[in-house]
Amino acid sequence: MSVLNWKDVPSQLRTRANANIRRAVGLTQNPPPRCVDPDTAYFPIDGVARLVHADLSSMLVGGIASLFFQMLHPHAMAGVAEHSRYEHDPLGRLLQTANFIGTTTFGTKEAAYASIERVHAVHLGVRGVADDGVAYDANDPHLLAWVHAAEASMFLRGYQRFGKSAITRDEANAYVKEMAQLASDLGSENPPTNLSELDATLLRFRPELRLSQDGVAARDFVRDGFVDGVVTRLAYRLLVLSALDLLEPWARELLRVRKSPAIKRVGVRVATHFLCALVRMFVPPPDR
Repeated sequence: MSVLNWKDVPSQLRTRANANIRRAVGLTQNPPPRCVDPDTAYFPIDGVARLVHADLSSMLVGGIASLFFQMLHPHAMAGVAEHSRYEHDPLGRLLQTANFIGTTTFGTKEAAYASIERVHAVHLGVRGVADDGVAYDANDPHLLAWVHAAEASMFLRGYQRFGKSAITRDEANAYVKEMAQLASDLGSENPPTNLSELDATLLRFRPELRLSQDGVAARDFVRDGFVDGVVTRLAYRLLVLSALDLLEPWARELLRVRKSPAIKRVGVRVATHFLCALVRMFVPPPDR
């Protein structure tokens, strides 16, 4: 009969909480091996992308915000609606995205290029005609440019607001430049290499953006939540409100989401900072 060692209880609780948190957001697999060799790593081992993407809590906020942002392009949304099962297996889709981000951020060049090729292969079958009668293709460099800009901007903004530590404008510029390499390898046209170019890219897409019927369904699905359990649903609701608050006013207007009163936004932001710190306590990001 084994004897309980009370000194091990805190460690056991942290381990259990770590697994429960990761499982709740679809991370049911171990993270990919972390490459620390600067000659074989895909991203710089001391780069800003590794700092931003390692912080699970702020990435959850930025990731949800990027979903809301991406669904505003009717062609990108048509591809998701017609060729994915996001409503039937949302956590599985999140796991695929997390694995891709993890492999390209922390893996070797060989592993990253293999992951990029798998994305290209999947995209080959993602084509059709959107509700405006215009053909779309998931490997279209123009469409890839939108998806990249939406993701990079929201991942960065999520970290700037809720991340573990403050980053300078120079570091933010470095993040955009590091991410440009990934966008280029994926086939994106003219990926931005600094904050000014990123903002210009987003503004350039504004005339193309609108909320399609597929977008309405996706917005409601993401906003209303797909997680179980009272505590988990409350936490998810907090993340959604903070994600919507990351978006520019014009993007929220296109989403047809009403702006919350100032006092509520402040309360949500404070509560989300607390939630992110709590997640970070049990799922700590690795040292830079």
